[in-house]
This record gives sequence, C-alpha cells and structure tokens, in this order.
Amino acid sequence: MSPQPQQDFGDYLVFVDESGDHSLTRINPQHPVFVLAFVIIRKSDYIGTLCPELQHFKMRYWRHDEVVLHEHEIRKPQDAFSFLLRRPVRERFLEELTALMEAMPATIVAVLIDKPAFAAGPDDPATGVYDHAMKIGIDAVFRFLIEAGQAEQRTPVIVECRGRKEDRELELAFRRHCDVGGTHARPLPFDLVMVPKTSNSAGLQIADLVARPIGIAHLRPHQANRAFDIIRTRFYQSPAGEADGWGFHSIP
Repeated sequence: MSPQPQQDFGDYLVFVDESGDHSLTRINPQHPVFVLAFVIIRKSDYIGTLCPELQHFKMRYWRHDEVVLHEHEIRKPQDAFSFLLRRPVRERFLEELTALMEAMPATIVAVLIDKPAFAAGPDDPATGVYDHAMKIGIDAVFRFLIEAGQAEQRTPVIVECRGRKEDRELELAFRRHCDVGGTHARPLPFDLVMVPKTSNSAGLQIADLVARPIGIAHLRPHQANRAFDIIRTRFYQSPAGEADGWGFHSIP
C-alpha cells in the first residue's frame, strides 16, 4: 500500500531569487538596488505546465534539458549559451522565451530596495537588506495564500544556497519572520527548502529570469524592457487591481 500524503501540505510552491548584492557598505553605483523576487505557482501548474514547457524549450536549443537557465548568461552569452552570439538565433530564442514567460501560470511578489535611500532612510539598516526584503516578501506571499484558502497548509519556500554563513543567516532570519508572522500576528506555515546552485529547478530558473528586469525597470524606467512588461502583469494585486504594496514593494 502506498503511503498517504500528509493532509496539511498546501497547493502552492514559492521560488525565491535575487538580483544585486545586499551590501550597504560598498554600493555599486551602476546597480544600487537589491531585488528579491518570489514566484508563486500552483503545484498542478508546475508539474503539468511549467516544467514540461521549459523542458521542450531547452530541447529545441540544446537537445537535452540539463542546461540551467541564468539571466546573466543569456544577457552575456558564453559556454553553453555561446550560440546566442548569432543574432538571428538570439532573436528567435528570446521570442520563444518571452512567449514562455507570457504563458507562465504564476503570481509574482517582488521587493525592490534602493540601497542608498534605504541606508539614509528611517528604517534601521542594521537589519540588513536581504532580511528586510525577506520579511516584506514573506508577509505579502502569505497574504496571497490567505486569499487562496491556504492559510493553514504547509507551503515550501525554495531558495538557492549562497554559502554556509549566508545560508545560516538566511535560515535564522526566515524562521524569525515565520515564527512571529509579521503583520499577520501568527506563525506562518512556510518550510524553507535550500537547494544547490547547480539544481535544475524550473521554478528557480524562472525566479532568476524575473529578478533583474525589475531592478532595471527602476533604474532605467524609460528604457524598453519587454521582460518587465510581462512580469508586471503577473504581480499579485489587490481586489482593486493595484500591484503597489501587494505584489510589488519599492523600499523606501
């Protein structure tokens, strides 16, 4: 007899990735922002749509699905992505990737921190940029889950490992926020799942593709940004259709 699934497992997965570093002592003037992106997807959509669509996409270009998509390597092609140096192939690749993102059955929560303004603002920078972004993002994700009727179900929050010290700090911060519950004043039913950077996780690859365009849209608002044009339609919204303060948080 096969084991019965635990009844408190939720219907969603949450994948988290970042863009930019979280140092406030050495701020890169070319990219002085930090973005933490949360991609929320129903498990049935993940295994039934996103994973197979991403596999088909990879098969068309690599004839296998072992390549891990990274926004940086697509933007600055090298190694397995060097074929993108050929303009016609690159344009076709980006068009197909854009179509995949447009059809993506996911909801996005993003926290963008303008680091110079944050360091000079009223919030205590000693809490740390990553810690602050995680607190706000987790709070918003749980608000989404309440609306989805998932407030009592266990939901995995999946992140990449960043190094032993950083991982330990992240786990402590994550547990601290979840145990207290932020504005919800109750423990939050999230399970932190940390996976190696080499993991071929479809959800983490999508989160990687999402994070940087959000930061670029803030830094260069008048620049064409088709990735962000798609992402903004996926932000978690209020009942009135507002993303600001719901699926998108710009700090300060």
